[in-house]
Parts: sequence; structure tokens; C-alpha cells
Amino acid sequence: MNAVPTSAAASRLTELNFLRSGKVRDIYDVDDDHLLIVATDRISAFDCVLPNAIPHKGQVLTQLSRFWFERFADVVPNHLVTTEVDKFPAAFGEKLSPESKAELAGRSMLARRAEVISFECVVRGYLAGSGWKEYQQTGAVCGHKLPVELVESAKLPEPIFTPATKAEQGHDINVSIAEMASTIGEDLTKKLETISLTLYTEAARYAADCGIIICDTKFEFGLRDGQIVWIDEALTPDSSRFWPLSAYAPGKSQASFDKQFVRDYLETLDWDKRPPAPTLPDEVVTATSAKYLEAYRLITGRDLPFAKKV
Repeated sequence: MNAVPTSAAASRLTELNFLRSGKVRDIYDVDDDHLLIVATDRISAFDCVLPNAIPHKGQVLTQLSRFWFERFADVVPNHLVTTEVDKFPAAFGEKLSPESKAELAGRSMLARRAEVISFECVVRGYLAGSGWKEYQQTGAVCGHKLPVELVESAKLPEPIFTPATKAEQGHDINVSIAEMASTIGEDLTKKLETISLTLYTEAARYAADCGIIICDTKFEFGLRDGQIVWIDEALTPDSSRFWPLSAYAPGKSQASFDKQFVRDYLETLDWDKRPPAPTLPDEVVTATSAKYLEAYRLITGRDLPFAKKV
């Protein structure tokens, strides 16, 4: 059996075969057709995993993904089987100790395996992040020519599809749609663009009614028996920029419900953005957890059932 990951807030399921660990998620083997994806409370910034865990972060990511997967199941199939431990198949659930089941509550996803498509399908509705930096230099974002004199955080005339290569380490690299098509084919690229724009547009419309602007987001997809399947996480504060609608003011960076709050704190430090990352003060941890929980509450209309006061 492979070693269990030892980074902050790692899952420790000794009953299962550990496959790999990402910045946030730990992946376990279930059988030939299923994986168990455990969203820990780890948080990363500038491609470094921080020493602190953010209470309830993994549960927010899992439960928000479940919400969106279920809401848009008619747009594209997804890999979700269940996030409820008591609904795991009996042969699998019987392997888990009561302690492991308690650890998995709210933060684990039984998922169907898929052949991962090696591009991030990014959709931008507003001008921020790397898109804003590129626009300042070229007047375009990933090959999309934009109107002149747009300001930071401006709403774009229409959402744009800006894929990126998936990097095992370091930043993902923005590429043009043509570059993506040259790798995976024009037909698959066009289908992914259409699905991504549809998901973003519908989610942004829904979120706005809840008081949240989805500035941008990234989707991941795979293939099962030749069919496109939505995988990984769905429209979470880790994969998206969420802005409070009531505070939106173009021309500057925005308040957010995502980990930009942590990045902003780290920018105030004398840190070269290389490991080891600095420890966050308690007040930053508490405030970050509250932002994730508030995003969940606004989008779903209810408090996270697993949350205690932090």
C-alpha cells in the first residue's frame, strides 16, 4: 500500500490504496471504475501549499461541487456518484472504519473514472488576474481582441473561452483555442468551448441572483466511452473568482469570497513565493474560512450542515 500523504490536513485512510495527492485533494483507489476524491482543508497560494488548514474548506468545495453537478446534469454528464458516506456501495463502505467515515463526512466524493482531457477550460466574464495583465500589454486575452480602454475588473461584452495547459507544477499556461485544437482536435475543442460557455453563463446568471459575481472559472473534463464528462470540482471558490455583487466597482481589484484574501495578505510579507510558505495568522485563517462558508450559504441558500462556528 502506498504511503499516506503527510502535508497539512492530509486524509489518513489506511484501509484504502492511496494513489496521489494534489494541492488540496487526496485520491484513493476504489475499484476499476471508481475513485474516492477527498477534499482536504489545505490551501495553496502562488503554487505553494500553506502550513495552515482552513476549517471546513474541503467540505465547502465538495458540497458546492455537488450542488453545481446536480444543477447542470442536463447540460453535461459528470463523474459524481455520491458525496454521502452512508450511500457508498456496501462492498466499499464496509472497508471503512467508523473513524474514517467520520473523517470523510461532507468532504469526500465517490466518482467514476474518466480519461482526463489535458486542458483547463477557462471562461472569463470579467477582466482580472492574468487576463487583465495580458490585456494591458496587448489589448487581447488569449487571442480574443477586446475593446480599448477597458479597466480592471470590467465586465466583458460577452464571456470568452480561454483554455490553459494543465501543469503538474507551477502555473498553468494560457493558450489559444487554435493551440488547443491542434492537440485534441477541432471537434472536441468546439464541444468543450460550447459546454464551458453554457455552464458559465447559466451559473453566472444564477449566482448574480444570489448576490455573487462569478468573475471567471475553470472547468475540467474527461472522456468516458467517448462521451464528455465534467470532472474534478465545479464552480468553487478555489476554481473561480467570486465577488460580492453589492461591492462591485470596476477600475480596481475586488473584494472576494475566494482565496484572493489569502494572496492579498501574503503580498504584504517579505516572502519570495517559494517553499516553504509562511504560516497564516489565526485571524486570516478564521476570516478565510468565513468567506468560503458565506459563499456556500449565498449560493445554496443554506448553511453548510457540517460547519461549526470558527
